[in-house]
Amino acid sequence: MTYTYKIPRLLVGAPQGRSGKTTITVGLIAALTARGLKVQPFKKGPDFIDPSWLTKVAGRTCRNLDSYLMPREAIRSTFIRHASQSDIAIIEGAMGLFDGVDVQGSGSAAEIAKIVQAPVLLVVNCTRMTRSVAAMVNGFANFDPQVKVGGVILNQVARSRHEKVLRAAVAEYCDVPVLGVMPKGTQFTIPDRHLGLIPAGENEALMDAVKQIGQAAENHLDIDAILQVARDWPTLQEDREISAAVEIHWHRAGDRPAEQQGPRIGVIKDRSFSFYYPENLEALAEAGAQLVQISAIEDAALPALDGLYIGGGFPEVLAEELERNHSFRQHLRQMIEQGLPVYAECGGLMYLGRRIHWEDKSYEMVGALPLDVEMLKKPQGHGYMHLEVLPGTPYFPAGKLVRGHEFHNSRVVDLPKDLTKVGCQFAFRVQRGHGINGEFDGVRYKNVLALYNHIHAVAEPNWASHFVNLARAWQTNRLY
Repeated sequence: MTYTYKIPRLLVGAPQGRSGKTTITVGLIAALTARGLKVQPFKKGPDFIDPSWLTKVAGRTCRNLDSYLMPREAIRSTFIRHASQSDIAIIEGAMGLFDGVDVQGSGSAAEIAKIVQAPVLLVVNCTRMTRSVAAMVNGFANFDPQVKVGGVILNQVARSRHEKVLRAAVAEYCDVPVLGVMPKGTQFTIPDRHLGLIPAGENEALMDAVKQIGQAAENHLDIDAILQVARDWPTLQEDREISAAVEIHWHRAGDRPAEQQGPRIGVIKDRSFSFYYPENLEALAEAGAQLVQISAIEDAALPALDGLYIGGGFPEVLAEELERNHSFRQHLRQMIEQGLPVYAECGGLMYLGRRIHWEDKSYEMVGALPLDVEMLKKPQGHGYMHLEVLPGTPYFPAGKLVRGHEFHNSRVVDLPKDLTKVGCQFAFRVQRGHGINGEFDGVRYKNVLALYNHIHAVAEPNWASHFVNLARAWQTNRLY
């Protein structure tokens, strides 16, 4: 039996990074939602920050699509599962449209466009460019016959004369319509910091920029024509029905534990720790966990828990507030010493160490792990990772190759040469990437696993069940 899914869709791509993809994507989503349309956003690649903006603007959780981490079938299933209930799906690309991890373009935005059969809306930064825009558009439109460029957005256009020359060049030499012209102006720029854009939830005042971008998109993009490109596309066909995603029911910290509902796994989800793939949280819920949202800044202590998940984020930016919450840090360390299962990624690793050193200041953290973390101006690890699981590591069988990604400006310092003397062990041997020291990633201590690598549950489907099983084992012996 064949199942068909009619999903209007498009991918926003560009010749290169810093062309304005995020600005155009945010503006387009804002303009469409203002018209009352349900927009399902997606982000190509493993990024956390861009999806936070797309989620905020669309009012629907943005999903990551990554052909390097995820199988082709999983990408199509993820796309259909979350896009089929929307009026239109918009995928924000990454880097240049055809840029991947090799000369064949593996892991590129174009590869995603082919997998979900989406037309491309090409965003071209036209700074200091006139007639050459036609050569660029033609090159991208004809480079891969399986990739359809449905229209072009001319970005950073200086003035009306500049626009006329650009439009005329594309009309004369290209079989691709111009579907919008975005004028040059810093008022259309979303602020950023050392790891990219500032997360959407961190500063509500930044939503003013989104409103300006949305209004600019409505004024300067041909929204009706863009919608038509997205709609004039064949249905997606699957030989199986794609099920809906599990719905997460967040429990409050003060709720009384419900034994029959499975182990309680806390998630530190606040301004300091916000990097979580929604599929990771859904996978934990589907495996039987009760998820409890916690704040390391505002909560005085941990609630009754059987496990704890600490994602990435910017603990260095909120380091003073994290340090100030001494009671929470002390209670977390006590629970770790008692054996509470804890899975911590990147920012979570930093938080569980002794101190964070940043901008000539040092801040006390949890102190459960025998290490300090130093913030630097340049990335210390950036890109996809391949990790070989070492014996004794929970969540994964020994010898397994785990894929993920890292993106951090921090490095671990003052780590003992012999971890076994302080009751710790490394969890992974690095085959690609940097991790903690270029050779290893992940520190194990009691039931804690803290690492720089970010995993995605779609790519590592057994991670969640292993985590829940550890929490369930702790649940039988917990002391609340």
